[in-house]
Parts: sequence; C-alpha cells; structure tokens
Amino acid sequence: MIVDVLTPSGASPSSVAITFEVLLTANRVLLGRRREPAFAVRAIGDAAQAAIAFAGVPDPAPRGSAGLAIVPGLALASEAAVSEGLARPELVAARRTLAEAAAGGAEIAASCSGVFLVAGAGLLEGRRATTSWWLAPAFRRMFPNVRLDTAPLVVRDGPVTTAGAAMAQLDLMLALVARHAGSDVAAHCARYLIVDERRSQLPYMAISLLAASDVHVAQAEGWARSRLHEGIRVEDLAAAVGMAPRTFARRVEGATGLSPVRFLQRLRIERALELFATTRASLEAVSHQVGYAEPSTLRRLLRAEGVTLPRRPPPGRGDPSLAAASRRVRAGPG
Repeated sequence: MIVDVLTPSGASPSSVAITFEVLLTANRVLLGRRREPAFAVRAIGDAAQAAIAFAGVPDPAPRGSAGLAIVPGLALASEAAVSEGLARPELVAARRTLAEAAAGGAEIAASCSGVFLVAGAGLLEGRRATTSWWLAPAFRRMFPNVRLDTAPLVVRDGPVTTAGAAMAQLDLMLALVARHAGSDVAAHCARYLIVDERRSQLPYMAISLLAASDVHVAQAEGWARSRLHEGIRVEDLAAAVGMAPRTFARRVEGATGLSPVRFLQRLRIERALELFATTRASLEAVSHQVGYAEPSTLRRLLRAEGVTLPRRPPPGRGDPSLAAASRRVRAGPG
C-alpha cells in the first residue's frame, strides 16, 4: 500500500517522526518474518525533504495512487491558532490534497489539530470523529455537523480514522498497522517501541482548562471541588452560580463538551486519581471522599475510562483522614 504522509511546514516534528517510525517498524517486522513490506511511504508537502532525510524513507518515492493519506498533528494548540493556520497557503493546498486522495478512494487518517484539516476538507460531515480534548469546544463550533467524541483515543468511521492529542498519533498508527498488516504485526511494533495499550483520552482530560473558557462554569467547578465529599448534585452546581438547570447545562456543554452529569463525574474522577496517587487510602475511603456512598460506583467509572485500580489496604486500614469521610458522606448521583 502506498501511504502519503502530509508534511506541511509547521507540522509537529514528533507527530511526523512517530508516523514514519511506526510504518517503517512495521515493514521491518514483516521483513523479519520473510514477508513483503506492507507500506510504501511518501512524504507530501513543504517539509517533505526534511521529513524524508530525518526518517530515512527510501528514495525514490513509489509511483501510483495512495491507498492511505495521513495527517500528523499540526502544532496548532488553540482556536485562534487553528483558524489562522487553516488559512495558510500550505494548509489550503493540503486540504485539496486530502480531498483528491479521498475522491480517489484513499483512506484518510489524522490526529490532534490535523483532524481540523480533514474536517475542513469536508471529509467528516455527518461522521463520528475525535480530536485533542482541549480543542473539542473549538471543533464543535467550527464543525457542528461532525459527531465529535473526545473520549476515545482513536475513532474510525468508514474510510476516515481520527485520533486525539499529539501523542495519540502513536495509537493512530498502531491502529492503521493492525488494519493493513495484521494485529500481530501491530502488537510487535508496540513491543519494539515500548507502547502500552491505551483506549481513552478521559484520564488525561483537565477539566479546569476547559472550564476556564466560561466564567460561570469555572465558578461552578471551584464550588464543586470544595464540596465533592458532600455528595453534591448537578442541581446544586446550577444553583450555586444562579442559573436554571437547562441554562447551566448549555453553558457546561459549550465550555467542556460534557453534560453536567459527566462534568461532575470528571471532577470526582480527577480528585479520586489524585488521592490514589498521593495517599494509601482504600477504594472505599476515596469513594466517600469524592461523594460516592458505594465504592462500586467509582470502580465502574474508573474502569470505563481504562484506569487500572491500584491495590489498597482493606477498609479501616487506609488514611484515617479519608476514612473519616465515610462517616459524613451523603450519596450523590453524579
């Protein structure tokens, strides 16, 4: 398969390097098994020669139509940077390249801010996709017809595969290798590159950064963080900032991309992970400290986000200050 890697000037060097490294590693794994390499890689764009020299891609480039076009992260870290970047001549040209590749039957793949380029080419209309969690509010404003889901690291919808923040390029590339060279080859690549399996962006999401874009949501966040152990409810958050529940829900979703229930869950999960990292408190004590009467509720949420629970001492033998929380907690549904 011929693979075109778009390398416009300003693209994330690490994301570009990861793209080539995984594809070439997959080819080496296949050669070691006396099989033909699966990927004939080409670099396309203003920084193509530098990328080729850096990655050691064989020259000359293969001829023919690409079966796969990949956009690495573009190092555009804010809504303003994305808006300005997409208007640059080299990215306008890259958009045309993507549209032509897709029209010719090529699969399209992108991560991080590169997903904006794919959406700008009209290739995500009505499709499910993901991107960097902190760019999600901007993405929703710019491309309301895309069904954005920032929880998964990698999302495939038909011929388009998207991934989350910059280092999710690794996860994207391994998914592509698994699809086109076999899951066993992808697994060997992961071992060679020392990559752990990851499925979700949620454990990395910083709610404070997202909430800061709306003063009322930021106020609700601060109010909630100081009262998580009380088992507060979504209605309490709305009342604390003087909003009707529906108005508050719209503000939270606009700032964070989450429903108020998920917003409150994320605050509880963040605090729970902090307590697991900094104390030896039991699951039961941590659950009570973040507002859950039943440890099974927290366990279920953490597992859904791909978090492996650490071993903890049995109830009554953990951090006494946290154990005390179990005597004053009242349950909350968040």
